[in-house]
Amino acid sequence: MVAAVRSVRRCSRTGCTNPAVATLTYAYADSTAVVGPLATFAEPHSYDLCEAHAMRLTAPKGWEVVRYEGEFAIPQPTVDDLTALAEAVREAGRAERTPEAVEGTISRGPRPHPHLRVIPTPPED
Repeated sequence: MVAAVRSVRRCSRTGCTNPAVATLTYAYADSTAVVGPLATFAEPHSYDLCEAHAMRLTAPKGWEVVRYEGEFAIPQPTVDDLTALAEAVREAGRAERTPEAVEGTISRGPRPHPHLRVIPTPPED
């Protein structure tokens, strides 16, 4: 049995945990905010919004809001999404890990919030 995969993209508004269904992009040169269907990939200069925030969005005075008039819907996972996930897991399982490779990953510098650490075997006296 295959479990349903839920979208991990959530509304960008602070405190909102609803699933994203729309993407907000600003066209600064035209003083326009564009709200359209959820983009395929999250972009660094756009914002994912839930339906409520997408419909209620207002722009500053002098700006125009161009809003998609169709129905916003939560995107369903596709066969391609599931296949890509399966391939990534399969590829990760194939990676050969030697003690030297593991130690090399630690020496690359500090990580912001390490959750796992490799502790080398103490030298035998």
